[in-house]
Amino acid sequence: MSQALKSAERPAPDALLQSIADYVLSHDIDSPLAYETAQDCLMDSLACALLALRLPACTRLLGPVVPGATMSGGARVPGTSYELDPVQAAFNLGAMIRWLDFNDTWLAAEWGHPSDNLGGILTLADYLSRRNVLQGQPPLLMRDVLTAMIKAHEIQGVSALENSFNRVGLDHVLLVRLATTAVATAMLGGSREQVINALSNAFIDGGALRTYRHAPNTGSRKSWAAGDATSRGVRHALMAMTGEMGYPSAITAPTWGFQDVLFKGEPLRYTQPFGSYVMENILFKLSFPAEFHGQTAVEAALKLHALEGVKLADIDRIQRIVIETQQSGQRIIDKTGPLDNPADRDHCIQYMVAVGLLFGRLKARDYEDDVARDPRIDALRDRMQVVENETFTAEYYAPDKRYIGNAVQVFYDEGSHSERIVVEVPIGHRERRTEGRPILRKKFEDAVTGHYSARQRQTVLDLFADAQALADMPVQAFMAALVKN
Repeated sequence: MSQALKSAERPAPDALLQSIADYVLSHDIDSPLAYETAQDCLMDSLACALLALRLPACTRLLGPVVPGATMSGGARVPGTSYELDPVQAAFNLGAMIRWLDFNDTWLAAEWGHPSDNLGGILTLADYLSRRNVLQGQPPLLMRDVLTAMIKAHEIQGVSALENSFNRVGLDHVLLVRLATTAVATAMLGGSREQVINALSNAFIDGGALRTYRHAPNTGSRKSWAAGDATSRGVRHALMAMTGEMGYPSAITAPTWGFQDVLFKGEPLRYTQPFGSYVMENILFKLSFPAEFHGQTAVEAALKLHALEGVKLADIDRIQRIVIETQQSGQRIIDKTGPLDNPADRDHCIQYMVAVGLLFGRLKARDYEDDVARDPRIDALRDRMQVVENETFTAEYYAPDKRYIGNAVQVFYDEGSHSERIVVEVPIGHRERRTEGRPILRKKFEDAVTGHYSARQRQTVLDLFADAQALADMPVQAFMAALVKN
């Protein structure tokens, strides 16, 4: 063994740990677009959370980890009456936001949903703001929450640009844990050393296996994994604030570090500095609760439903359906054979397209057993071919585009065929932001209307009526308005 491996001298912290710490503690966000988009992201994430409260599969996991273990003056969970410690509150909100696979998305070498971090950010901010008021200190403002969101998005998204964790079998929620850890430690007033210590422990946690996202094991853990990750980030931050030590070469240590153990010895690659790029270019899921690589395929299917509805009803006439997608879409959601549960179905491009072709819609309820039992869905799936379109793949990775193209075409037995419908850019893309914003607002209004009483719903809707008023609002006042009366 070399002397370097024998030496117990602790090295300087890994460069990546230092870079993230400096960013969360010292970088000023001066992008109006990032703040405008962060408000959209906050609205969208709350809509997703409120919609998830309609599903017993989600609500049975919420509340204190042990019955009765509530915390007066703790962190509130939007849409509920829970007051919990900030770690468990982060799990609750994180699970709610992610449950329907309907929140924002970032696509690169790694995929993920940066608004998953809001589970930790918003609940920790509520706890800190309430504590400050009790101690006679100024509360946190919602602008602080928006800033933390922008920075968490950036850490997760930039980390995903060149590093494919899925290719070594790890799930993208490890990036949620890292991003939440960094911003949560900064929110708590942590020093540079404490942020680095917390981050090193987050890396040492390793990563969840992607087993629960893929056949034959796809299951509901993919809906609460982000809640688990963001809550773990809050826990690491709180531990660092007690003075818990860190591990300076947690990433690069030979044999025992993250890169050697879990990344096949390859270095983590970062090709651009941290700023506000990710929030400015984030993708919103506005129309369909479905894995994002298939969003434009569903949009194409709905157009075909409108054009070919009568022909599509006669399934025996259909010879084949060709779906062209990106390489990543083919890897993740090209799925044949029986689909066991809703989590299985919302990660199957064939299922999504079949529902769109048959019914001209795709809603959360369409993944449930009563819809999935319709034999026509599997009959269409059996006729589908999913192929990579290399142009879609190239435009998916292009930094100036970040497209997520799909094309769908139906071929009939008599030799005729439908129009080939191509949709390159989903409605939640930056290039379609103006078109998408009214749909985002409608998504939020529908979620609020379906959850709160008539007396309370206008109060909740008014939270986003004025951007400056929202930014200036104390966090505890914002959260109080969301408590279910």
